[in-house]
Amino acid sequence: MSSDPSVTVHPLRPDASEDCEAFARIREEALPFILMTGEALAHDLLHSPPEAHYEPLLARVDGEAVGSAQVGLVHDSPQPGQAYLNIYVRPSHEGRGAGTALVRAAEKRLREVGARDVYSWVLDTPANRAFAERRGYRPGRSAHFLRLDLTEGSLPPLQSAPPGVEVIPGTDFVSDPRPLFALDAETIADEPSDIDYELTDYESWLRGTWNHPLTSKELTSVVLVEGRPAAFTMVRTNSGTRYGTMMTGTARAYRGRGLAKLAKNDSLHRARAADFTEALTGNDDGNGPMLAINKWFGYEICGTEVHHVRAFG
Repeated sequence: MSSDPSVTVHPLRPDASEDCEAFARIREEALPFILMTGEALAHDLLHSPPEAHYEPLLARVDGEAVGSAQVGLVHDSPQPGQAYLNIYVRPSHEGRGAGTALVRAAEKRLREVGARDVYSWVLDTPANRAFAERRGYRPGRSAHFLRLDLTEGSLPPLQSAPPGVEVIPGTDFVSDPRPLFALDAETIADEPSDIDYELTDYESWLRGTWNHPLTSKELTSVVLVEGRPAAFTMVRTNSGTRYGTMMTGTARAYRGRGLAKLAKNDSLHRARAADFTEALTGNDDGNGPMLAINKWFGYEICGTEVHHVRAFG
Protein backbone atom coordinates (compact mmCIF):
# COMPACT_ATOMS: atom_id res chain seq x y z
CA MET A 1 0.00 0.00 0.00
CA SER A 2 3.02 2.30 -0.31
CA SER A 3 5.33 3.18 -3.20
CA ASP A 4 8.32 3.42 -0.84
CA PRO A 5 9.52 -0.14 -0.11
CA SER A 6 10.75 0.93 3.35
CA VAL A 7 7.24 2.14 4.32
CA THR A 8 4.33 -0.27 4.60
CA VAL A 9 0.72 0.42 5.59
CA HIS A 10 -1.83 -2.19 6.60
CA PRO A 11 -5.25 -2.22 8.30
CA LEU A 12 -5.58 -3.37 11.89
CA ARG A 13 -7.43 -6.52 12.85
CA PRO A 14 -9.02 -6.94 16.29
CA ASP A 15 -7.23 -10.25 16.87
CA ALA A 16 -3.79 -8.70 16.17
CA SER A 17 -3.11 -7.65 19.75
CA GLU A 18 0.50 -6.60 19.13
CA ASP A 19 -0.54 -4.27 16.32
CA CYS A 20 -3.35 -2.82 18.43
CA GLU A 21 -0.92 -2.16 21.28
CA ALA A 22 1.55 -0.56 18.86
CA PHE A 23 -1.20 1.71 17.49
CA ALA A 24 -2.16 2.76 21.03
CA ARG A 25 1.47 3.53 21.95
CA ILE A 26 1.91 5.68 18.84
CA ARG A 27 -1.21 7.65 19.67
CA GLU A 28 -0.15 8.13 23.27
CA GLU A 29 3.32 9.33 22.24
CA ALA A 30 2.02 11.74 19.60
CA LEU A 31 -1.08 12.80 21.52
CA PRO A 32 -0.59 12.27 25.27
CA PHE A 33 -3.85 14.04 26.15
CA ILE A 34 -6.26 11.18 25.42
CA LEU A 35 -6.81 7.67 26.78
CA MET A 36 -6.30 4.75 24.42
CA THR A 37 -5.30 1.14 24.93
CA GLY A 38 -4.85 -1.81 22.62
CA GLU A 39 -7.82 -3.51 24.28
CA ALA A 40 -10.01 -0.47 23.65
CA LEU A 41 -8.95 -0.32 20.01
CA ALA A 42 -9.74 -4.02 19.50
CA HIS A 43 -13.16 -3.44 21.10
CA ASP A 44 -13.86 -0.55 18.72
CA LEU A 45 -12.90 -2.71 15.75
CA LEU A 46 -15.12 -5.57 16.84
CA HIS A 47 -18.16 -3.46 17.62
CA SER A 48 -18.08 -0.68 15.05
CA PRO A 49 -21.21 -0.87 12.86
CA PRO A 50 -20.58 -2.00 9.27
CA GLU A 51 -21.88 1.27 7.82
CA ALA A 52 -19.07 3.15 9.63
CA HIS A 53 -16.44 1.42 7.47
CA TYR A 54 -14.04 1.88 10.39
CA GLU A 55 -10.54 0.80 9.37
CA PRO A 56 -7.58 2.01 11.45
CA LEU A 57 -4.26 1.84 9.61
CA LEU A 58 -0.76 1.17 10.93
CA ALA A 59 2.37 2.39 9.14
CA ARG A 60 5.78 0.80 9.51
CA VAL A 61 9.18 2.11 8.46
CA ASP A 62 11.73 -0.67 7.99
CA GLY A 63 9.38 -2.93 9.95
CA GLU A 64 8.97 -0.61 12.93
CA ALA A 65 5.47 0.65 13.75
CA VAL A 66 5.68 4.45 13.66
CA GLY A 67 2.38 5.87 12.35
CA SER A 68 -1.37 5.46 12.84
CA ALA A 69 -4.55 6.60 11.14
CA GLN A 70 -8.16 6.51 12.26
CA VAL A 71 -10.29 6.14 9.14
CA GLY A 72 -14.03 5.82 8.62
CA LEU A 73 -17.40 7.33 7.80
CA VAL A 74 -19.49 9.31 10.30
CA HIS A 75 -22.34 6.83 10.21
CA ASP A 76 -24.48 8.71 12.77
CA SER A 77 -24.62 11.91 10.72
CA PRO A 78 -27.76 12.71 8.68
CA GLN A 79 -25.42 14.03 5.95
CA PRO A 80 -24.17 11.19 3.74
CA GLY A 81 -20.51 10.88 2.85
CA GLN A 82 -19.02 12.62 5.91
CA ALA A 83 -15.69 10.97 6.72
CA TYR A 84 -12.75 11.35 9.07
CA LEU A 85 -9.04 10.78 8.76
CA ASN A 86 -6.83 11.45 11.79
CA ILE A 87 -3.11 10.73 11.40
CA TYR A 88 -0.48 10.63 14.13
CA VAL A 89 3.19 9.70 13.70
CA ARG A 90 5.73 9.18 16.43
CA PRO A 91 7.57 12.52 16.76
CA SER A 92 10.95 10.80 16.45
CA HIS A 93 9.94 9.39 13.04
CA GLU A 94 8.31 12.35 11.36
CA GLY A 95 9.56 13.17 7.87
CA ARG A 96 10.24 9.57 6.86
CA GLY A 97 7.19 9.04 4.66
CA ALA A 98 4.83 7.32 7.09
CA GLY A 99 2.32 10.18 7.15
CA THR A 100 2.26 10.49 3.38
CA ALA A 101 1.73 6.76 2.97
CA LEU A 102 -1.11 6.80 5.50
CA VAL A 103 -2.87 9.68 3.74
CA ARG A 104 -2.60 7.93 0.38
CA ALA A 105 -3.94 4.62 1.69
CA ALA A 106 -6.70 6.20 3.79
CA GLU A 107 -8.00 8.46 1.03
CA LYS A 108 -8.10 5.52 -1.39
CA ARG A 109 -10.16 3.58 1.13
CA LEU A 110 -12.52 6.51 1.80
CA ARG A 111 -13.16 7.08 -1.90
CA GLU A 112 -14.10 3.40 -2.23
CA VAL A 113 -16.76 3.67 0.49
CA GLY A 114 -18.33 6.88 -0.80
CA ALA A 115 -16.75 9.67 1.20
CA ARG A 116 -17.55 13.20 0.02
CA ASP A 117 -15.97 15.41 2.69
CA VAL A 118 -13.01 14.25 4.76
CA TYR A 119 -12.41 15.90 8.13
CA SER A 120 -9.08 15.67 9.92
CA TRP A 121 -7.93 16.89 13.32
CA VAL A 122 -4.41 18.30 12.94
CA LEU A 123 -2.09 19.27 15.78
CA ASP A 124 -1.70 23.04 15.84
CA THR A 125 1.98 23.21 14.89
CA PRO A 126 3.43 24.80 11.74
CA ALA A 127 4.75 21.47 10.46
CA ASN A 128 1.52 19.54 10.97
CA ARG A 129 -0.69 22.26 9.52
CA ALA A 130 1.57 22.63 6.48
CA PHE A 131 1.48 18.86 5.94
CA ALA A 132 -2.34 18.93 5.86
CA GLU A 133 -2.64 22.02 3.70
CA ARG A 134 -0.19 20.68 1.09
CA ARG A 135 -2.58 17.78 0.63
CA GLY A 136 -5.62 19.96 0.03
CA TYR A 137 -7.04 20.17 3.56
CA ARG A 138 -8.44 23.57 4.59
CA PRO A 139 -8.28 24.68 8.24
CA GLY A 140 -11.38 25.52 10.24
CA ARG A 141 -12.38 25.41 13.90
CA SER A 142 -10.03 24.66 16.79
CA ALA A 143 -10.37 22.47 19.87
CA HIS A 144 -8.28 22.30 23.02
CA PHE A 145 -7.00 19.52 25.23
CA LEU A 146 -7.08 20.37 28.92
CA ARG A 147 -5.38 18.86 31.94
CA LEU A 148 -5.97 19.06 35.69
CA ASP A 149 -3.52 17.82 38.34
CA LEU A 150 -5.64 16.05 40.94
CA THR A 151 -2.76 15.80 43.43
CA GLU A 152 -2.36 19.52 44.09
CA GLY A 153 -5.41 19.91 46.31
CA SER A 154 -6.74 22.87 44.31
CA LEU A 155 -10.02 21.19 43.36
CA PRO A 156 -13.02 23.37 44.32
CA PRO A 157 -14.91 22.12 47.39
CA LEU A 158 -17.54 19.45 46.88
CA GLN A 159 -20.90 21.08 46.23
CA SER A 160 -24.13 20.13 47.95
CA ALA A 161 -27.13 19.44 45.76
CA PRO A 162 -30.01 21.90 46.12
CA PRO A 163 -33.50 20.72 47.18
CA GLY A 164 -35.08 18.37 44.66
CA VAL A 165 -31.70 17.57 43.10
CA GLU A 166 -29.64 14.41 43.61
CA VAL A 167 -26.27 13.27 42.25
CA ILE A 168 -25.83 9.53 41.71
CA PRO A 169 -23.13 7.34 40.10
CA GLY A 170 -23.50 5.77 36.69
CA THR A 171 -23.62 2.33 38.31
CA ASP A 172 -27.21 3.09 39.32
CA PHE A 173 -28.13 2.78 35.63
CA VAL A 174 -26.55 -0.63 34.98
CA SER A 175 -29.91 -2.38 34.79
CA ASP A 176 -31.39 0.23 32.44
CA PRO A 177 -29.01 2.77 30.85
CA ARG A 178 -31.56 4.00 28.29
CA PRO A 179 -32.23 7.29 30.18
CA LEU A 180 -28.52 8.10 29.86
CA PHE A 181 -28.63 7.29 26.16
CA ALA A 182 -31.47 9.80 25.73
CA LEU A 183 -29.53 12.44 27.68
CA ASP A 184 -26.35 11.80 25.70
CA ALA A 185 -28.26 12.00 22.41
CA GLU A 186 -29.81 15.36 23.31
CA THR A 187 -26.57 16.96 24.48
CA ILE A 188 -24.36 15.70 21.66
CA ALA A 189 -26.77 17.19 19.12
CA ASP A 190 -25.97 20.64 20.55
CA GLU A 191 -22.18 20.25 20.67
CA PRO A 192 -20.28 22.72 18.43
CA SER A 193 -19.15 20.72 15.41
CA ASP A 194 -18.59 20.84 11.66
CA ILE A 195 -20.68 17.69 11.35
CA ASP A 196 -24.27 17.16 12.50
CA TYR A 197 -24.82 14.08 14.66
CA GLU A 198 -28.01 12.13 15.35
CA LEU A 199 -27.54 9.55 18.07
CA THR A 200 -30.42 7.17 17.40
CA ASP A 201 -28.99 3.63 17.60
CA TYR A 202 -29.30 2.48 21.21
CA GLU A 203 -27.65 -0.90 20.67
CA SER A 204 -24.67 0.71 18.96
CA TRP A 205 -24.39 3.20 21.85
CA LEU A 206 -24.40 0.34 24.33
CA ARG A 207 -21.54 -1.39 22.54
CA GLY A 208 -19.46 1.65 21.66
CA THR A 209 -20.02 3.90 24.69
CA TRP A 210 -21.70 2.42 27.72
CA ASN A 211 -19.98 -0.99 27.60
CA HIS A 212 -16.67 0.31 26.24
CA PRO A 213 -13.73 -1.14 28.21
CA LEU A 214 -12.51 2.34 29.18
CA THR A 215 -15.89 3.67 30.35
CA SER A 216 -16.04 4.02 34.13
CA LYS A 217 -19.61 3.62 35.30
CA GLU A 218 -18.34 4.06 38.86
CA LEU A 219 -16.93 7.56 38.23
CA THR A 220 -19.66 8.69 35.82
CA SER A 221 -21.97 11.11 37.66
CA VAL A 222 -25.63 11.84 36.88
CA VAL A 223 -27.72 14.70 38.26
CA LEU A 224 -31.39 13.96 38.86
CA VAL A 225 -33.99 16.71 39.15
CA GLU A 226 -37.09 15.34 40.85
CA GLY A 227 -35.92 11.88 39.85
CA ARG A 228 -35.30 12.66 36.17
CA PRO A 229 -31.77 12.61 34.64
CA ALA A 230 -30.97 16.24 33.83
CA ALA A 231 -27.17 16.43 33.54
CA PHE A 232 -24.22 14.07 33.51
CA THR A 233 -20.51 13.66 33.06
CA MET A 234 -19.38 10.40 31.48
CA VAL A 235 -15.89 9.19 32.30
CA ARG A 236 -13.20 6.96 30.88
CA THR A 237 -10.17 5.69 32.78
CA ASN A 238 -7.16 3.59 31.95
CA SER A 239 -5.64 0.89 34.11
CA GLY A 240 -3.37 3.44 35.79
CA THR A 241 -4.12 6.82 37.34
CA ARG A 242 -5.46 8.82 34.39
CA TYR A 243 -9.08 9.95 34.25
CA GLY A 244 -10.76 11.43 31.17
CA THR A 245 -14.10 13.17 30.71
CA MET A 246 -15.75 11.84 27.56
CA MET A 247 -18.88 13.98 27.70
CA THR A 248 -20.46 16.49 30.07
CA GLY A 249 -23.83 17.98 29.30
CA THR A 250 -27.25 19.13 30.47
CA ALA A 251 -30.69 18.54 28.97
CA ARG A 252 -32.02 21.69 27.31
CA ALA A 253 -34.83 22.18 29.84
CA TYR A 254 -32.39 22.33 32.74
CA ARG A 255 -29.59 24.50 31.41
CA GLY A 256 -28.37 27.58 33.26
CA ARG A 257 -28.74 26.02 36.72
CA GLY A 258 -25.14 24.83 37.22
CA LEU A 259 -26.05 21.15 36.96
CA ALA A 260 -23.18 20.18 34.63
CA LYS A 261 -20.74 21.74 37.10
CA LEU A 262 -22.43 19.80 39.91
CA ALA A 263 -22.04 16.50 38.04
CA LYS A 264 -18.40 17.11 37.17
CA ASN A 265 -17.55 18.29 40.68
CA ASP A 266 -18.94 15.08 42.14
CA SER A 267 -17.07 12.92 39.65
CA LEU A 268 -13.72 14.70 40.07
CA HIS A 269 -13.86 14.43 43.86
CA ARG A 270 -14.61 10.72 43.66
CA ALA A 271 -11.77 10.29 41.13
CA ARG A 272 -9.30 11.95 43.47
CA ALA A 273 -10.53 9.81 46.37
CA ALA A 274 -9.89 6.75 44.18
CA ASP A 275 -6.24 7.88 43.72
CA PHE A 276 -6.50 9.15 40.15
CA THR A 277 -3.84 11.80 39.73
CA GLU A 278 -4.50 13.35 36.31
CA ALA A 279 -7.79 14.51 34.77
CA LEU A 280 -8.03 15.10 31.02
CA THR A 281 -10.74 16.57 28.84
CA GLY A 282 -11.25 18.44 25.58
CA ASN A 283 -13.39 21.35 24.43
CA ASP A 284 -14.20 22.97 21.12
CA ASP A 285 -12.95 26.55 21.02
CA GLY A 286 -16.54 27.66 20.48
CA ASN A 287 -17.88 25.86 23.55
CA GLY A 288 -17.59 28.80 25.91
CA PRO A 289 -19.78 27.38 28.72
CA MET A 290 -17.70 24.20 29.14
CA LEU A 291 -14.40 26.06 28.78
CA ALA A 292 -15.56 28.35 31.60
CA ILE A 293 -16.57 25.40 33.78
CA ASN A 294 -13.24 23.67 33.23
CA LYS A 295 -11.33 26.86 33.97
CA TRP A 296 -13.28 27.11 37.25
CA PHE A 297 -12.09 23.61 38.14
CA GLY A 298 -8.49 24.57 37.38
CA TYR A 299 -7.99 22.79 34.06
CA GLU A 300 -5.26 24.27 31.86
CA ILE A 301 -4.91 23.99 28.08
CA CYS A 302 -2.13 21.54 27.22
CA GLY A 303 -2.60 21.18 23.47
CA THR A 304 -4.67 22.37 20.51
CA GLU A 305 -5.84 20.81 17.26
CA VAL A 306 -7.33 22.44 14.18
CA HIS A 307 -10.13 20.76 12.23
CA HIS A 308 -9.33 20.56 8.52
CA VAL A 309 -11.54 19.43 5.66
CA ARG A 310 -11.00 18.25 2.10
CA ALA A 311 -13.85 17.84 -0.36
CA PHE A 312 -13.47 14.95 -2.77
CA GLY A 313 -14.31 15.99 -6.31
